Amino acid sequence: MDETTDECVYQTTDKWYDIEHVENVLANILSRVPVKSLLVCKSVCKRWRRLISSQAFIDVQLLWSQKNSVYIVYPYMDMMMKLYLVNNSGEITKSINFPYCDNLSLLTVVCSFDGLLCCINYPWKVDSGMVVEDVTDVEIRICNPVTKKALLLPRGSPSKEKPSIGVAFGPKINEYKIFRFFNAKRISLAKHQSRVNRRQCEVYSSSTGSWSVIGRVPYYPMHSSHSPLGSNHVFVNGKIYWFIASNEDPLIPGSILMADIEETFETINLPKEVTEHSYLVNLEGHLSLVAVYDEDEIVNIWILKDKNEPKWELKCSDHIPFSNDECVEFAVARENEIFFITSNHHYIYDPEHGFWQELDLSSISEKKFPVAFAYTESLLSCGGRMDPRMEYISDKRSI
Repeated sequence: MDETTDECVYQTTDKWYDIEHVENVLANILSRVPVKSLLVCKSVCKRWRRLISSQAFIDVQLLWSQKNSVYIVYPYMDMMMKLYLVNNSGEITKSINFPYCDNLSLLTVVCSFDGLLCCINYPWKVDSGMVVEDVTDVEIRICNPVTKKALLLPRGSPSKEKPSIGVAFGPKINEYKIFRFFNAKRISLAKHQSRVNRRQCEVYSSSTGSWSVIGRVPYYPMHSSHSPLGSNHVFVNGKIYWFIASNEDPLIPGSILMADIEETFETINLPKEVTEHSYLVNLEGHLSLVAVYDEDEIVNIWILKDKNEPKWELKCSDHIPFSNDECVEFAVARENEIFFITSNHHYIYDPEHGFWQELDLSSISEKKFPVAFAYTESLLSCGGRMDPRMEYISDKRSI
């Protein structure tokens, strides 16, 4: 209190207000906070809400979160999805219930990238007065399980058989394209057309929010017996890869179909004959092939080196720690290790040192078409990048 004027004089000794105005510093600090806590921080004040909601901050947070990736496991395909996060030590750290599964048929997860999941399920239809699953189509959702957001994509073109999909991400953060292979019901006035001639591909772009038909494609991704709703695929360095079924057996891969972000297609030969229990993974930033040979109880891991021209190299061949009575139901890679889900066990395999780690995931008691993916928490929007005008990291306006 001033003695001569009797007026209140305030003096700020706390330096936090000055730091808060240096928003790049604040963003750097907050980017290390878990996503669940960041959602709470948005309620602190308008400035924090603008900052955390900006695309620039979302990109910075993702860069930090990518350094601490984990596995996300979906063990039991059901109408109510329950996911588990498994850390580097093979321990379950969190379970997540999907909040957007009401009145849906059985769902599965087909890929994970930068905190977003692509989930699919059969839509419902009325047939002879009964409500049944429409197995000639799939509903596609892009979901962020941490922010509890989901985006249902527009329906694609009508198909005479179950479609196959694959998701490519990029070139910018939170941009993606979804490739959908379908068997067109009508593509010309011709009365009789073979099923092969009716096979087409269309692409959904997050930039436009709509589908565009590419046209006929020479090959169709094979459907996996381990993933009844969708084909197994992997995204590596701007390209998507699917198995193509062999001519002799529709359940065994015969070659690989590749599509890049520019929507061009190529085929790649396999290094040798593989089995039904074969998977394409992203190992050490390279397309890799994991093939389990039940009779010999071994696993071969091949890496596609493409410095000048594509060439397969056998990285390792090792005995599996389980009997041939136990089926490998899914395999996925994270950095330089591979996560195996078998009928009765979960393993993490280090191909560099030939070391198998059996995980104690006793809380996962049941499996039904289980899947797992490398996962990192993020604030990314399900619908793609935000308008650049919404970025407030450098905004100096007062609250």
